[in-house]
Amino acid sequence: MESLSAAERKEFEVFATGIADNARAFSLPRFRQPVDVTLKGDMSPVTAVDRGVESMLRERIGSAWPEHGLLGEEYGATRTDAEFVWSIDPIDGTRSFISGWPLWGTLLALLRNGTPMLGILDMPALDERWIGHVGVGTTMNGARCRTSGCTTLDAATLYTTTPDMFTADEWARFDRTSRAAYTRRFGGDCYGYGMLASGHIDAVIEANLMPYDYLAIAPVVQAAGGVITDWEGRALGLDSGGRVVAAATPALHAALIESLARD
Repeated sequence: MESLSAAERKEFEVFATGIADNARAFSLPRFRQPVDVTLKGDMSPVTAVDRGVESMLRERIGSAWPEHGLLGEEYGATRTDAEFVWSIDPIDGTRSFISGWPLWGTLLALLRNGTPMLGILDMPALDERWIGHVGVGTTMNGARCRTSGCTTLDAATLYTTTPDMFTADEWARFDRTSRAAYTRRFGGDCYGYGMLASGHIDAVIEANLMPYDYLAIAPVVQAAGGVITDWEGRALGLDSGGRVVAAATPALHAALIESLARD
């Protein structure tokens, strides 16, 4: 895997944290305020805040790095075959945002040749931010963080956002796997992955995700010592399917993959 140089990492991180600050300054004052909600074609909600954050981020990235590609939830993809591509999820957890629940975030990723290298998971309402550099490390609010040392499913605290994201077959596989864990919990959207990176929980299993849902998460989890792949154990990229499994350790990840694969 081709890594970024120290100078590149610094330049991209300074830029990315700056625009994450801008996104937070736009979204947070509008949280728990009246907002118009419309439904997209897939019946998921969207607000002017989602669109406003993404528009601002796309403008800032396009101005600073016109040769870079872009992928965003609200306005689609451009030049995704470029060496560097930015992924944007302006409000991950729009249902949380519109219901006053603070577990929504902004996700930013930088990919190089299709591989996520830098990820930012920003939780404006909680004033928490994870930054992950693959091969370097993950920080939460500037302090280094690590995944837990959990290696067995029967000792693991396992999260998913909602049962509604699974097909009937996927639910059967998730239900069997999660019931073998020490405990399973629901809710959180992107926040669960931050909790995983900081060692508070041990695993997350989800389905029906889009690339902008997981591309920023991947560096945050990996650089904290965890493992994150699709359900078949393949690395995540622009063309991965929507099924994601993340774990604190390689041993726990292998146990999850094995359980999910059983008929």
